[in-house]
Amino acid sequence: MISWIPWAIVCFTVVVIYFLDRFESKYLKSIFDWIPAILLAYIIPALISFIFNLDFSQDEIHTYSKDYFIPLTIVAVMASLSLGQLKAVGYKPIVVFVAGSIFIALFPVVFVLFFSNTELVATTLGNQGFWKGMPPIVGSWIGGSTSQLVLKELVECPENIFLSVLVMDNILVNVWTILMFQTIKRSKTLNAIFKIRDISLPEEIRERKGKPLSIGLTLLIMGGIVVISNQIIDMFALKVVVLSIVGLILGNFIPRWNFQFSLKLGGVLILVVMAILGLKLQFDVLGFNSSFFGFLVIWLFGHFVFMTLVAKLLNVNFAWVPIASMANVGGIATAPAVTAAYQKKWMPHAIVLAILSMATGTFWGMLTIYLLESIFI
Repeated sequence: MISWIPWAIVCFTVVVIYFLDRFESKYLKSIFDWIPAILLAYIIPALISFIFNLDFSQDEIHTYSKDYFIPLTIVAVMASLSLGQLKAVGYKPIVVFVAGSIFIALFPVVFVLFFSNTELVATTLGNQGFWKGMPPIVGSWIGGSTSQLVLKELVECPENIFLSVLVMDNILVNVWTILMFQTIKRSKTLNAIFKIRDISLPEEIRERKGKPLSIGLTLLIMGGIVVISNQIIDMFALKVVVLSIVGLILGNFIPRWNFQFSLKLGGVLILVVMAILGLKLQFDVLGFNSSFFGFLVIWLFGHFVFMTLVAKLLNVNFAWVPIASMANVGGIATAPAVTAAYQKKWMPHAIVLAILSMATGTFWGMLTIYLLESIFI
C-alpha cells in the first residue's frame, strides 16, 4: 500500500473539519454542538478506510504521531498557560476547581476498591478491560482532548473501548453543558440555600502588553524541543512529563511568548492526532456498555456534589461550581459560554481555569493509571 494514502486521508479530514467548524451556518453549528470536531476527526478516517476496505492500523504514520505530533501538542498546550493570570482568579475558585479534578481522578479508584465484587467491576472493568477506558475519561474531563489522547497511549486503551468511551463522553458532556447553563443561572438562589455570603468579584485579568514572538520563531522553538526530546528520551511517559514542564517554562519565562498561536496550534494538532488514531478504528468492534455508562453518570454527578461541598466550606460564590465544572469537563470553548450566562466579566477567568485544566489533566490521569494498574494488573 502506498504510504501517502493515510497522510492524504488525515489531511483531508483535518482540513474539512477545521473549515466546517468555522463556517457560519446555524445548521452546522448545531451539528458541532452535539458531534464535536474531535469525534468526527476520529470517525471520518475510519469510515473512509471501511468503505474502501483499507487497513492502516500498522502504518508508519502512527510512529510519527507518537514521536512528533503528540509531543508537539503537549508543548503547545502547556506553553499556553500563564501562571501570572491565575492570581487574578483567586485561591478559592482555584481550590473549588482542583477539588473537582481530584474527585475525577480518584473516584474510579475508590469505586473499584469498595465495589470489587460487583459485576461492573469484576466483569466489565476487569475481564472486558473497560478499566483502560477510565484514564482517557479522566483526561477528557480534566485536560480535554490533548490529555485524553496522551493517556490513551499511556494506558494502551484498545480502539473499540476508546471509541465507546468517546461516544459516551460526548453524550454526557453535551447534557452536562445544558445542566450547567441552567445551574449557573440559579446561582443567587443556590447561594441563599447554602447560606453562601461571599459573592465578591475577582480581580480583573490584565491583557498582556507588547508584540508577541513571530509565529515562525514560536514554532521553531517548540519543534526544536520536540526533536531534541526524541534524541535523549526513550520512555514515552517520561517524555510527557519533561515536555509538559518545558512547555510551562516557555510560556512563563520567555518574554512576549505567543500564547494565542500556541493555543491555536494545540487545537489543530489535536485534530491531526485524532485523525491518525481513527486509521486504527474498526467499526465491527464498536459496542455500547450501558452499565459503564451508568457508572460515568454517577462519576460526573459526584464530581459536582463534591465541588458543591467545597464551595460551601470555603463560602465562595456558588457560580464558581458550574464554572469550575465546565472548565474541567467542558473546556476552553464551553466554560466561558456558561460563565457569560451569569457574569460576562468573569469570562476571562473561566478561560484561565480551562487552560489550567488542559495543563494538568495528563498528570491527574497518570495518577489514575498508576492506581488502577496496581489493582487490575
